[in-house]
Amino acid sequence: MENEWQVSALRVHIMDLRHSDVVLTDTFNTYGLLVLSAGSSLDEESISKLFQHSIDYVDIAVRRTELSTVGATAIENPGKVLTEVLNSAVYSTKELYTQAAERGEIDVQTVDSVISPMMDQFRKQIDIASILLNISDNDDYTYRHSVQVGIISYYIAKWMGKNAEECALASKAGYLHDIGKCKIPPEILNKQTPLTNDEFAEIRKHPIYGFDIINDSVGNPHLSLPALQHHERFNGSGYPYGIKEQDMHPLSKIVAIADIYSACISNRVYGEQKDLLNVLYELYQMSFGQTDPYITQIFIRNMLPNLIGKKVVLNNGDMGKIVMTNPSDSFRPLVQVDQRFIDLAQTNDIRIERIVSAS
Repeated sequence: MENEWQVSALRVHIMDLRHSDVVLTDTFNTYGLLVLSAGSSLDEESISKLFQHSIDYVDIAVRRTELSTVGATAIENPGKVLTEVLNSAVYSTKELYTQAAERGEIDVQTVDSVISPMMDQFRKQIDIASILLNISDNDDYTYRHSVQVGIISYYIAKWMGKNAEECALASKAGYLHDIGKCKIPPEILNKQTPLTNDEFAEIRKHPIYGFDIINDSVGNPHLSLPALQHHERFNGSGYPYGIKEQDMHPLSKIVAIADIYSACISNRVYGEQKDLLNVLYELYQMSFGQTDPYITQIFIRNMLPNLIGKKVVLNNGDMGKIVMTNPSDSFRPLVQVDQRFIDLAQTNDIRIERIVSAS
């Protein structure tokens, strides 16, 4: 029987790795720590470990039947492809909102044309933090935010153990959650100065507008209810109806968390942009009464490893890199600045100001 694996190694970017690929050489991180041994067969956990240790390329043995395909994808710049897909999604979202504003309905095919290419990228990408950092802050907040919430909702569903169809539905619900903002006058939605009481009341109607648009277009409660309920809170403090946890749709609970996280890490006309890590701590605090505690903890637990290897700016002006999460305080990791290491859990004076890039 012909040998299934080639003996020669092919150098492949980690975004192009597949389950069951075999690593041909020992793989070390920049500190000399062995991450994967030669002969390891890759699965989701081992690929995630490569991301966490900021390893870009590995040598693998390639199945003969897949040699031409893998060779082609290895040449392609995966980061460039991801950026192009995300930029296209943001642009298409603007068209979708325009259509909804003019017709009072959305075209399902237009939504699918945005979601499907992102799904392809999600199946390749494990590092959600890099995806979020790849979405340009120069784009209109409303459209960028819709794309981000679709991305985050997908990964939350995946981390909850949902199947592919359920993850896609969560992503679509997240993507459409703010479609009702197309009915808000632009002078209110983009106002740079504080909103009046009447203007704020109008903004708070967008969940109802969104529910009506989605319900009239597709009649799917799995999509329309998250649009209606993504600002509701477990303790009844949300809007538009002040319902509590037992009355919220399961997907609404996912989208609510994704919406909060995306809103806080983004540049907004009416809110201060916050850091990816600090917002996780705020979500942790909100899980005691406002958001679903189980889903929030799943999100935080899976997001934190994605921050390892990311470049950060500290409040003292130093630039460093997160090298390890801290078991004693998950929100204050170990940071390397040049040749020295700073344990943020051991100092109250130094903190992460912002995460600036993927690596």
